[in-house]
Amino acid sequence: MVESSDSLRTFGAMVQALREHAGLSREELAEVIGYSKHMVASVELGRRIPDVAFVEGVDRALGNTGALIRAAQHLGRQPGLAAWFRKWAKLEVAAITLYTYECRMIPGLLQTEAYAQALFADQLPPLDDEQIEERWGARAERQRLFRERANTAFGFILEEHLFLRRTGGPAVTRGLIDRVLEVSELRNVDIQVMPLVQESHSGLQGPIRLSETPENRWFAYLEGQESGQLVSDAKVVSVLKQRYVRMRSQALTIRDSMSLLQRMRGDL
Repeated sequence: MVESSDSLRTFGAMVQALREHAGLSREELAEVIGYSKHMVASVELGRRIPDVAFVEGVDRALGNTGALIRAAQHLGRQPGLAAWFRKWAKLEVAAITLYTYECRMIPGLLQTEAYAQALFADQLPPLDDEQIEERWGARAERQRLFRERANTAFGFILEEHLFLRRTGGPAVTRGLIDRVLEVSELRNVDIQVMPLVQESHSGLQGPIRLSETPENRWFAYLEGQESGQLVSDAKVVSVLKQRYVRMRSQALTIRDSMSLLQRMRGDL
């Protein structure tokens, strides 16, 4: 579920508090500013970004203090990002180290549009065209991190079966492998493949994401069905780091991983 951002909900709460302080109903405020009561309700509930005219009209109607105009400058909806993922997305932007182990699907940072579209097509409940556009837009925006964060160290451990599954078909998988090989050439990116047959595997309990902040504090993120958990407890994060480090020794080397992907692409 993709929901409104914290900034939208906070702004909406400000509008509602000021309206109630002024003794106006939603219908009365809507009449004063020339908008529908449904628009007022949507803004107060954090479901819709107000336009400039709406913000200025509400500000005039509720005291003309300029507070709402200033607050509106910080609004952000973060379209395409699930509510439980947003805190992690904020950490991604500033991280100096980002490690990802994935066993379910290729991580968003490495996806191609065709691969993402194949995932979206299988989404339940079904997504509409606007939702699909927003979700791909959010992933494409996140992928700019590779170029914009040249001093960030990225590490990925990907299960071999993610490519063998051929999500979207052979052509989509070829494009996906090309994308992974291209990203692997960046100086700040290490990509390893966990082989299909591996008798010792420290990541069997599920996907792991790790992030190091500029202050050298580590966080982890664990995601499941329609949910995600940001982990800040140092002891828990330490355990997850140990598992990731062990997996780096269990996976194929970077060179062997790329060789495997090139052979897999040739077999498609």
